[in-house]
This record gives sequence, C-alpha cells and structure tokens, in this order.
Amino acid sequence: MSIFTIKIIDLKTKLFLLLSLIYFTGFSQTKQDQRVWFAYIGQYKVSEKWGYHIEAQFRMDNQLEQNLQNLYRIGGMYFLSPKEHISAGYALVKTFNTSLEKFYSENRLWEQYQLNHKWNNNKNIMTHRLRLEQRWVEHLSAVAGESNTANYQNRLRYLNRNLFHIANLSSEKEELYGVVQDEVFLNLGNNKVNSTFIDQNRFSIGLGLNYNNNIRLELSYMNQFVTSSSGADAMNHTVSISLLQNLDLQKH
Repeated sequence: MSIFTIKIIDLKTKLFLLLSLIYFTGFSQTKQDQRVWFAYIGQYKVSEKWGYHIEAQFRMDNQLEQNLQNLYRIGGMYFLSPKEHISAGYALVKTFNTSLEKFYSENRLWEQYQLNHKWNNNKNIMTHRLRLEQRWVEHLSAVAGESNTANYQNRLRYLNRNLFHIANLSSEKEELYGVVQDEVFLNLGNNKVNSTFIDQNRFSIGLGLNYNNNIRLELSYMNQFVTSSSGADAMNHTVSISLLQNLDLQKH
C-alpha cells in the first residue's frame, strides 16, 4: 500500500470521526421524547368541483396519560382536475404548556395546493402538498393577573407522501400498502413564535390498509424534529394511528 493511499485513508477516517462528533454532539443537545398521535382526516366531494375537509388530531404522551395537543381543521376544496385541488380553511390548536400546566390556543388560517400522481399501473401514489399558514399563537403570561398576548407568524409547509402497493388481501377492494412521507415546515419573515427558518421536520414510515379507495387505516412511526429559538431542539419518536376517509357524496 502506497503512502498516498494511506494518507487518503487517514484523511477519510479523520473526516468520518469529525462528522460523527458533530452529529452526536448535535443530538446530545436535543431533547428526545415519545409520543402517540391519533388522527381522523375526512375529505368529502359534494359536486364535480367542490368538496370539504374535516380533520381532528389528538396528540398524547407515550403513556396516554397527558393530552399534549389537540387540533381541529375545517376547509373548503375546489378540484382543478381529478388529480389536483386547492383548499382553504381554519384550524384551532390547543397545546399544553408543561411548565405552566395550562393549554394555550392557536388560531390558524391555511391555504394549500395538492397534486396526486399515480404510477406503476396506478398502484402507487405520490402526493405533493404545499400549504401556507397564518398563525396567531397565544403566549401565556407567567404573572398572575397579567393578560395573555398573541404572536403572529407566517409558515410554509411542503409534504411529499408516497403510497406503495404491497398486496391485495381478501379482494381487490382491500389493499395492503407502505407509506413513506416527509414534511418540512419553514418560518417566513420575522416573528416571535420561532425565529429559526426551519421550524420542524416530520419523517414517517409505516403500513396502511386501503378499503375500496375511500377508507384508509394507517399505522406508522414518525420522527418529528422541532427547532427552538429559545431553548433546546426536540426530537419526538411518535407512533401515529390515522383513519382517512375520501368519500364521494355526489348524487349520481
């Protein structure tokens, strides 16, 4: 083995150790925890062009003892084509503040564009979703008798979601599939909620059961990484259980 080769190997070793040190140092400063999320997501088409969206999420600790966050979202949908639509609506979020042992509220307006692309003989589905949010987040006062304030924030979210056909079950109307998705949250402009550009990232992998293309039950693991401008970042290891309905309520 030449001296030049030995130097390259030594350089690669040092680089690997340096990157490993940076990686583990970063995560050693990150607070890690476990969560369990339950979600119901319903999309209902009432005409060729129009529909509505209803959603409820309940986010618990890993012992199912403390409700950490509740989310309720409603909205209207306009179908540009069979594979793409735009939506807009309102969301109410209640989040538990562990230090004050109180819930604080968030009022949120949202607008989004979604595109679904089928491939592999229409067995697999890739979804692109771009969502813009206007958030009014309540700030709880730690001083007794002092009124709470609300901070405003604009946030942009991009979701890439992939469903991979695995097998048909008892009939062609029952399908087992895999789920791989990632969503990144970006803060826009100056705000007092979170001054970092990347607000959080959610990566999920799991399995789903599709019945008749209008009811889906999914069980997945989600890695949620949340940044903070005022404290340590957080990584939540989450078990996610979701029921999704996509119903056509048109009169045929």
